[in-house]
Amino acid sequence: MDSRGPSPGSSPRPLYELNEGDLAKKRDTGRVASASLRYLVRHLSAEGFEWMLPVIISKTTDPLWPDPGASIEKRLEFEIYGETVRTTQSMIIHKLVACSLLHPKLFVVSPNVRIEKREREVTGRHAYEFTQLDFEIREGTYSVVKTLVEEALVGLIRNLKTGMMPELLRLGCYGDLRVPALPFDSYDRSRIEAEYGRDWEGLLPDSIKRPVWVTDIPREFYDFEDFKSGRWDNFDLFVPGYGEILSGARRESDYRKILAKLKRDGIRKQNYTVLLRLAKEGRLKPSAGAGIGLERLVGWIIGAEHVGDIQPFPRVPGIVQEL
Repeated sequence: MDSRGPSPGSSPRPLYELNEGDLAKKRDTGRVASASLRYLVRHLSAEGFEWMLPVIISKTTDPLWPDPGASIEKRLEFEIYGETVRTTQSMIIHKLVACSLLHPKLFVVSPNVRIEKREREVTGRHAYEFTQLDFEIREGTYSVVKTLVEEALVGLIRNLKTGMMPELLRLGCYGDLRVPALPFDSYDRSRIEAEYGRDWEGLLPDSIKRPVWVTDIPREFYDFEDFKSGRWDNFDLFVPGYGEILSGARRESDYRKILAKLKRDGIRKQNYTVLLRLAKEGRLKPSAGAGIGLERLVGWIIGAEHVGDIQPFPRVPGIVQEL
């Protein structure tokens, strides 16, 4: 699958502009996406995860800062009932609270709204609305998440090659779609950066033949950071030709560390009062989890030119369709 992936400069067209051949391809893409989500939901359910419903607007959402991979042009805020709320950029904060107080193992099919900078139209990997399959495990670790994800992806591809063969053949990706060997390789970010430089995230996908994990990536306050060593206990999964399809971490639960990191990163602690209160009271439990970008995952599987091709109504940065 390393020879396929996003094609810079090609933007998906809306449904009402597609010819019959393009619509047929869109139908097959939708069937593969549906089968993929169905398989992953069943896999997580069989592993004892509870399915939680998503949150679309909230006073609290992911700050997406200071993650160097974030590229937000506008953060959507508006007023309801006299209160300022925000669209969900990710459900990470809600996951941490729910995993601590409600379900020790949970997942959610979560819509995310991130108004990406317009220049990301051409990457083929970004959309200003997308869907994540988010999951969280109380007392989880990288090892636990790694095993869960690897088994799920290998099982998914095997399932698709059997159950979706006609669709994959018509989409022209059946022969290139291979079941990756287990376990996936894992590399420290500093090693990757030393080899590829600062633009390692853009260069790595074109040099790998199967999925690889990259660990120790400095980013948001909720990812666990060892203050003594400076290492981050987090992990992203990169796939050939497409890039990062999953981002995850072990989480911070210590009140003083969270408070210190908010201050260090210049993030308003007033936006995270519930999380801070639970941490101070010892009710925020240690956990680990991740979010899988469903459009990117399916895009990688079928070799789509743009993640917007996976969406029935493409949400390409800089382009606002009629529907």
